[in-house]
Amino acid sequence: MKLLDLHISGFGKFHDRDITFHDGINIIYGKNEAGKSTLHTFIRCMFFGLERSRGRAARNDLFSHYEPWDLTALYGGRMRVEQNGIVYRIERNFRKDQKSFQIINETKGIEIEPTRAFLDQFLCGLSETSYRNTISIGQLKSATDGGMVNELKNYIANMNTTGSRSLNITRATSYLQNRRRQFERQLHPDAARDYASLTAEIQGIEAEITDPAYENQLLTWQDRQTDIRGQLTQKQKEREELLQKIAAQRQTLTGAQFTDEASITSYRDETISIYKQYQNEKAICDRKSHSIWSTVFFVLILLSGALAVYCYTAGTSNPLESILPFKSIWLFFGSLIACLIFLYAAIDFSKEGKILKRSVASNHKVLQEIFSRHLGDSSVTEDAIQAFENRMDEYQRISRSLKDAEATEKTQSDEISALQEKDRSCDLSISQQQKTQWELEKKLDRLTVCKDRIESIKQELTENERLREEIDAIDLALETMTSLSSTIRDSFGLYLNKAASDMICEITGGAYDSMSVDDNLDIYLNTPQKLVPIAQLSSGAMDQVYLALRLSAARLIQKGYDRMPLIFDDSFVQYDYERLGAALTWLAGAYDGQILIFTCHKREEQVIAEKQIPYWLIEI
Repeated sequence: MKLLDLHISGFGKFHDRDITFHDGINIIYGKNEAGKSTLHTFIRCMFFGLERSRGRAARNDLFSHYEPWDLTALYGGRMRVEQNGIVYRIERNFRKDQKSFQIINETKGIEIEPTRAFLDQFLCGLSETSYRNTISIGQLKSATDGGMVNELKNYIANMNTTGSRSLNITRATSYLQNRRRQFERQLHPDAARDYASLTAEIQGIEAEITDPAYENQLLTWQDRQTDIRGQLTQKQKEREELLQKIAAQRQTLTGAQFTDEASITSYRDETISIYKQYQNEKAICDRKSHSIWSTVFFVLILLSGALAVYCYTAGTSNPLESILPFKSIWLFFGSLIACLIFLYAAIDFSKEGKILKRSVASNHKVLQEIFSRHLGDSSVTEDAIQAFENRMDEYQRISRSLKDAEATEKTQSDEISALQEKDRSCDLSISQQQKTQWELEKKLDRLTVCKDRIESIKQELTENERLREEIDAIDLALETMTSLSSTIRDSFGLYLNKAASDMICEITGGAYDSMSVDDNLDIYLNTPQKLVPIAQLSSGAMDQVYLALRLSAARLIQKGYDRMPLIFDDSFVQYDYERLGAALTWLAGAYDGQILIFTCHKREEQVIAEKQIPYWLIEI
């Protein structure tokens, strides 16, 4: 295979750039930062693609590093190559939202579907790992990466076992390992633990629900509450009737202006006392002696007054003076005093009579009001006072009945409170029973769920057994494959050692004629005394040995294919002038394919010109 030309639509610093390549050696010259590594990476990405990393890694990945500086430009381009006389055009767009990949057979004018089989043939059997570790040699990176060990081991093992590299032991092993991982992912790792946990939980729930606390007594408590509420309703009805009776009796007493039995007794005694006083005073007023005394006092006043007048008018010629043993003047004064005394007595007697009559009238009026209020008749008679006493007796009976009713009402109220307390107690018990039954239902639901889950886990355990049998079978197959292939892979060093040893002599100009490569691609140079680790060589010699190793590995992997171009990106910076001349001379003769040498020095062009080796110079 050889590169014909490429067009960079946008990649790193390049935008709308065309470059043409030629057969043989192409020296691509450019100063530092001119874009040689960018062009080198573009060629690799056109062959193998460019994917963007995810998450934080996307900030500094290859995709972000080479994103076009001109953000409006396309991210990608096209590249034309020739392989086995057929010209192919590779077109790629790397942008995530416009990603595309096409391969056009320009010779036939058809588009080729990029299947894995076609790409394997088109890329000369190289994966991106083997490409980067063999024919694509970057700055100070002649040494191969660790991934190349597996590539070479797998290649040599396949060639030894089948004679063809189309069968890939590593891929077969990887496939079995992937299948093993798939089976492991299908395993239910917690199934056994969940089964044991659920079994214990089921046993616990079954033990709990047999506890007497979960016995359903809801109907018993509901019946008890119904009976209590019936009694409560009856008691409340009786109390209501009693309260109505009490209210009526209290209204009767209140209407009569009584509060209790004592007030009735006091009122009764006071009324009887008034009545008796009225009777006595009325009897006194009705006596005739009272009128006689009034007449006597009147006569006495007149007589004593007349005598006083007579004595005063008669003077000294009073004939009574001769009869009396004292003078008539004293009779005058005596008569006058007697008149005044009788007058005072008459006035006092008259006043007492009036007071007595007013008292009789007042008591009569009070009694009329009392009798009128309680009997409806204002007559003040013996029958009236007897009727009044009977009425007072009735009020006293009502008062005693009211007192008894109030005592009964209090008793009923206490009984109702007790029944209400029992009702509340029933409510609490019913509520607790409902909660207990709800908890029981939850436990039964959980028990059902656990039992259903147990059945499901049993199926998972059965599936786990089947999957473990599959995993054991894969482990056996992997063990057998590893055992069988280990002997084959032991011959890996012989192939690589022979190919690399043939090259080391030529590439070093005979300085070293043999080397050994172990299974880990650790390199030793053979001397008559001992094996010398490559780490003890100079950096230039070390680079030469790694170059030989790369090219021998490339020959092994590309055996049977049209070889891809060798690409060097400032790969000879550790070489002195003589080693550079020897290496380039050897390359020109040993590698019959296309060679691209990216460099920022003029040494490569000078050496090739001195050796009269044909080349093409491309400046960027």
